[in-house]
Amino acid sequence: MPTREPARSHGRHTSARISARRSAGDVFAGLLALVVLIALVGGVPYALLTFVGPPLRPELLDLETFTGRVGPSTIVAVLVLLVWLAWFQLFACVLVEVYAGVRRVGMPARVPLSGGTQALANKLVGAVLLLFTTGAMIAPIAKLGPAPAAPPVTAVAYSAPIVEKQLETNKTKKVYVVQPPHGRHHESLWEIAEKCLGDGRRYPEIYRLNQAKEQPDGSRLRMADLIRPGWVLDMPDDARHVHIVPVDQPRDQTLREHPGRAQVPDGRIHGEVEKEETKRGGAKHRLPEQQDPRQEEQPTVIREAQDNELVEYLAAASLAAAGLLLVLARRRREQLWRRVFGRRIARPRGDAAEAEVALRLGGDAPGARILDIGLRLLGAQLAAQHRTPPTVYAAHLSPRTLDLWVHPPDADPPPPWTAQDGGQVWRLPAHEGRLLEDQPGGAPYPGLVSIGTNSHGRVLVDLEAAQGLINVRGPQTTAALAAIAVELATNRWSDGMRVTLVGFGEELTAIAPDRIRAVGGLAEVLPELEAAAAPRREVLTGRITGSPRDAHYLLSSVAPTHEEARRLALLARRDTAGYVVAGDVPHATWTLEITDDGKAKIAELGFEVDAQLLPRRHYRALVDLFRTAGRMDGESIPEPEPLAGTQPPAVEIRMLGPIEVLGLGPLEEGRMALATELLVYLATHPGGVHPVVLGGVLWPRGVQEMVRDATIARVAEWLGPRHLLTDEAGRLRLGPEVRTDWALFRELVRRSHGDPTARSVLLEKALGLVRGPLLTGRPPGRYAWLAAEDLEYDVAAEVADAAHQLCELRLAQDQPDAAVAAVRAALLLAPDDEGLWRDLLRATHATEDVVRLRAVVEGLTRRAASHPYGGGMAPETEALIEELLPTWRIHVVRESSA
Repeated sequence: MPTREPARSHGRHTSARISARRSAGDVFAGLLALVVLIALVGGVPYALLTFVGPPLRPELLDLETFTGRVGPSTIVAVLVLLVWLAWFQLFACVLVEVYAGVRRVGMPARVPLSGGTQALANKLVGAVLLLFTTGAMIAPIAKLGPAPAAPPVTAVAYSAPIVEKQLETNKTKKVYVVQPPHGRHHESLWEIAEKCLGDGRRYPEIYRLNQAKEQPDGSRLRMADLIRPGWVLDMPDDARHVHIVPVDQPRDQTLREHPGRAQVPDGRIHGEVEKEETKRGGAKHRLPEQQDPRQEEQPTVIREAQDNELVEYLAAASLAAAGLLLVLARRRREQLWRRVFGRRIARPRGDAAEAEVALRLGGDAPGARILDIGLRLLGAQLAAQHRTPPTVYAAHLSPRTLDLWVHPPDADPPPPWTAQDGGQVWRLPAHEGRLLEDQPGGAPYPGLVSIGTNSHGRVLVDLEAAQGLINVRGPQTTAALAAIAVELATNRWSDGMRVTLVGFGEELTAIAPDRIRAVGGLAEVLPELEAAAAPRREVLTGRITGSPRDAHYLLSSVAPTHEEARRLALLARRDTAGYVVAGDVPHATWTLEITDDGKAKIAELGFEVDAQLLPRRHYRALVDLFRTAGRMDGESIPEPEPLAGTQPPAVEIRMLGPIEVLGLGPLEEGRMALATELLVYLATHPGGVHPVVLGGVLWPRGVQEMVRDATIARVAEWLGPRHLLTDEAGRLRLGPEVRTDWALFRELVRRSHGDPTARSVLLEKALGLVRGPLLTGRPPGRYAWLAAEDLEYDVAAEVADAAHQLCELRLAQDQPDAAVAAVRAALLLAPDDEGLWRDLLRATHATEDVVRLRAVVEGLTRRAASHPYGGGMAPETEALIEELLPTWRIHVVRESSA
C-alpha cells in the first residue's frame, strides 16, 4: 500500500524525535550484552583479586628476579600481569565506546593494539545502548526520513551512530515504477529523486541501487540519464510516494501488481502535482543531458565521484587540465573586457560546468610550470654551451622529479639537471624546479604530450622523437587522438604550435582556433606538409638559439591509403614534426595501442600506462565550455533575497577576501578548511542541501559515508543546535543568525537603489566589506564546485557595478579622490574587470594630477604586459589612455629601453 507523507505541524518548532522500535530480540540481546559487560568489567577483576591477587605480585617487585633463575612463581606472576593488562585494555575499550555512544561524538577513538577487543566492546555497548536509550541511536539524516510528527525545520542532532535496523526492513523494500511519457515529457532520475527524496541532486543514490540490475523488459540500467517506462526502481529507505513490496519480489511481478503511480498524500496523481507545481511557478528539473535548451535556468548538478565520468577522465588529465584552465582564463578575461554594467559574464551549465569542476580538481599547474621552465632552462643552457639538444624520447613527471629519457646517453647535463642510469635519464628534482624563475628561452621539445599515467606519475612521449609515423590502434582511437590534440593545443611548453586534425575534431577549434585546424582528408594537407619539411638538427638548434620554426603535428583518425602512407612515412623520416595516424599502417616507427581496458601501450618503448582519453561526451563538454567563454552578450544578474536586518549576526562567514568565520570557537587543527568550506556551501544555498549532495560537493572523487557523517556531526557540534537546522526532507541549512558578508553586501546595495539620499553612504559601506579576492586562501583542490555555481560570476560583477555607481556619484559630487578610493576597493576583488580600470583612469584624471595619472597608466601597462593570462589590455582602455594622456606611449618606450 502506498506510503503517506508525514503531517506538518504548525505550532512552535520542537526538536525531532525518532521513536525506538525495539523488538523482543533486541531486548534479549541487550540484556545478554549487559550481563556479559558486567561480568567482564566487574566480575573479572573481582575474580582476579580474590583468587590470584593484584596485578603486580611480590615476585615482580624483586630485582633479583631479572638476574637470577626464573622459577614457577615468577612465571605465574607474569601470566597474572598479562591477564590484568588484557582486562585493562578491555575496560579502556568499553569506556571509549560508551563515551562515543552516549555523547554522540561520531566514530569512537581507536584504542591502540586492540582491534578485536574493541570490536567486541563496540557490539556489547551498542546492544546495551539500544536497550536503554534512543538518543544514541538516532540514524544519520542521509538515511532516515522524517518522523511522523516532525515539523518543517528542526535543530540538527547529527551523528555517525550505529543504525537501528527495523525488522520489516528485511522483509520489504520501496520501489518506484517508471511511467510512460506524457506527450513529449519523459521521466528522469532527477525528477524521481526530486519527488520521492525531496532533492533531485540525490539521483545518484537511485542509480547506484539499480545499476546493472535486470528490469522487466530484460534490459539494465547503464547510464543515469537513460531509463525506460515500465522499469521498477529500488528506492532508498527514506523515499516517499513509492510502493512497498516484499524484498524478494521479482520486478515483473511488481510491475503487474503496481502498473500505476504510487499515490501522493492527498490522492492526486503525479500529473496533477505537476500542474499544481506549474501554477506555483516550480520548474521541473532533468539531468543535464535532458534539459530543455530553451530553459534559461538549469539545475546545478555536482555528482558523486562514482557516477561522474567527467571527473574520472578530465581530472586525471592533469597537464591538459592545467593548460585548458589557462586558456579558459584568457577567454574569461576577454569577456570581462566587454562586460556591460548590470550583467555578468556568461557561465557554463550542465556538462560544461561539470567539465570545469573536473579541470579545477585535476589541473596540475605547478607540474606544468616545472615542465615548461625546466625545458626552457635546459635549452638555454645547452645553447650557451653551443651543444645540440639530445633527442628526448619520453618524460616522466611525478610529484618528486621530472625525468627525461635522452638519446644518445649523456652523463653531463647542465645543472640543476643530473644524470641517471649512465646518462640515459636526465633528472630535475621537483624542489629544484619549483625554485626556477621564468625563462625567456625557446621551447626545445614542444611535441611532448601525455599518453597516460602509471602508479608513480605521468608519462609523456615526444611525437617528434619517433622520426617516423606513429600508428594508433584500438577501439578508442579517436578518444586518444582528441586527448593528444587538446593537450598539444593548450600546453605551456610549446611555442608557435600548429595541430592539423584529419577526419575529426572540427569543434575543437573553439578551444584554440590559433593552434588547431581540421580538414576532411590527408590529401588536403600532404602537399603543404611536404613543401614545409625541415631537418631535425636545424630545427632543434633554431629553437634554442632564437630562430625557431613553428612546431607542426598531424593527427589523423582516417586510415591512409597505401600511397598516402608511403608519402607520410617518407615525410616523417626527414621532417621535424609529429605524425600520428589511425588504421593499419605498415611503415610506422611506433605503435600506440589503446586496449579495451583503457591501457596505452608502446611496445617499442616498453610503456604500458593507463591511457589518457577524451571520450565523446567529455569532448563535447569541453567544446561547450569554451563556446560559453566566447559569448560576449553576458547574462542578467538575479535579484537578491532581502535580509531582515543588517545588525551584526551571531556567526559571520566572511568571503569577500580571506576566508574567516567569526563568532565560533576554535576547531581541531587540520579540520578548519573542510569545515569552513562546508559552511560556505550551506551559506550560499539557503534552500538547504541534503547530506548526500553535500558529500558529493566536498568530496567529488568520493567519500565513505561514515567520514561524511562524522564531518557533518563535527560541524554541527561546532556551530551548536541553533545554527544548523534540518527540514523534513533531511536537508541541512544554516540558521537565521548565521550570515555572510556577501549577503550583507547585496542587501546594502539593494537598499541604496531605493534611498537616493543615502545611496553614496550605503554603497561606500558595502564596498568597505571587500578585503580582497573572493575566498582568498582557499586550499588547492578545494572549492572546485564554484565552477558550477553563480557565486564567482555574481560577486565579481556586482562588486564592480557597485564601485562604478559610487565612482559616478562621487565624480558628480566633485569628489574625485573618493571616486578613486571606491574603484580601488573593488579592484581588490575584481582586478581583471577592465571597466574598473577605465573608471580608475577617469577618476584619477579628474584629480588633475598628471603624475598620479601617469603612475596609474604605467602600472596598468606593466600589469597587462606581465599578466599570467596574457592578452594585453582592452582596445577601449588603450583608446581612453590615448585621450587622457596622449604621451603615454613615449614614456612606456623610454621605460622599456631603460
